[in-house]
Amino acid sequence: MKTNSLKIAIIDNDDMLGGIYTQYFQDNEQYELHGIYPSVHTLLSNFGRSHPDIIICEAMLNGISGIDGLEYFYRKNENLKVLMMSQKNDFKLIKEAFTKGASGYLIKPITKDRLFNALDALGQHGVALELDVAKKIIDSFQTKSFEMFSKKENEIVELLTQGFTYKMIADKLFVTPSAVNFHIQNIYVKLNVNSKSEALRKLKEMEIQQLNAA
Repeated sequence: MKTNSLKIAIIDNDDMLGGIYTQYFQDNEQYELHGIYPSVHTLLSNFGRSHPDIIICEAMLNGISGIDGLEYFYRKNENLKVLMMSQKNDFKLIKEAFTKGASGYLIKPITKDRLFNALDALGQHGVALELDVAKKIIDSFQTKSFEMFSKKENEIVELLTQGFTYKMIADKLFVTPSAVNFHIQNIYVKLNVNSKSEALRKLKEMEIQQLNAA
């Protein structure tokens, strides 16, 4: 057994990846692979023998999902670090994973370099967040796009909520103030409001609903 190395357990129901994971950790002095398990239940049954410091877990599993497994892992050891992994770069899945306590999220397929960069980031910062995942999270908070509006109306809504005046919106979008006014009136009709203050309040409520639903 390697001295002072961090113990890693992997949960992945893809049998084809077992040999790849073993190869990744071969001859690594910092991390020691203690086991590859096909399910959350299998790891939990062997937890007393493996005592992992870090779990790398597939998010979508039969039986107990990897994300639902987070609660069980932390009951065993509240100081665990858990890296979720999935082929889905989906904001709902990412949000659920971090809400339930994941320390990081990786998009499959995972290369050796990306895996060890994530493990190193856990040690240094306590969280591992790849660029693609970070961009997905940031986009979800920055983008105000509502299905009820056209593309141009959504552009105007975005500027309106940022405090732009009608003239400033016209200058920004290279259109006439009368064109902006036309789109604003359509927005008011769709929102069923009669003023800018009412529109901003309604848009804020819609934005919160959109984030909660994501």
